[in-house]
Amino acid sequence: MATLVLTVIGNDKSGLVDALAEPIATHGGSWDRSHMARVAGQFAGLVVISVPDGQVAALTASFDALNAQGLLDVQVAIASTADELPDSSLLSLHLVGQNRPGIIREISAALASRDVSILELETDTTSAPMSGEPLFEAQATLRIPAELDQDDLRNVLEDIANEMMVDLEFGESSSPTAG
Repeated sequence: MATLVLTVIGNDKSGLVDALAEPIATHGGSWDRSHMARVAGQFAGLVVISVPDGQVAALTASFDALNAQGLLDVQVAIASTADELPDSSLLSLHLVGQNRPGIIREISAALASRDVSILELETDTTSAPMSGEPLFEAQATLRIPAELDQDDLRNVLEDIANEMMVDLEFGESSSPTAG
């Protein structure tokens, strides 16, 4: 079995998930994991599927047909077989504060410079309850290398949060869903 990672995007309308699910099922594939959402009038998502090795080319051609019909742009990647980092731990990060440019850039640069991987990232912009000002919120699951001092990482991220005037919380995280 081959494991494929699909990225999909299209103008939001009913039937898009069915249009994607039909060729997967027709080619003997299994829908393993997904995250899909309507974003700024577009329907976008990530889908992990398993499909018999002999069906990969035919399934990919089916996705090309969806694109040609103007339904969905589907990009296909073969899943990596690289091993997870065995000497690491997971940490959750929750950030909320007044929305401004550069929040993710500041945090992600600090993480990247310390070889911290972002395994999952969810962000949203909402209105503050009392003032109506735009609030930015981010929730992330991080993979921390074993040799990295977590207290030092927290201090660096808290310094950035203080400078940007955002609230930052940390927590232990369980392993995200595999695949």
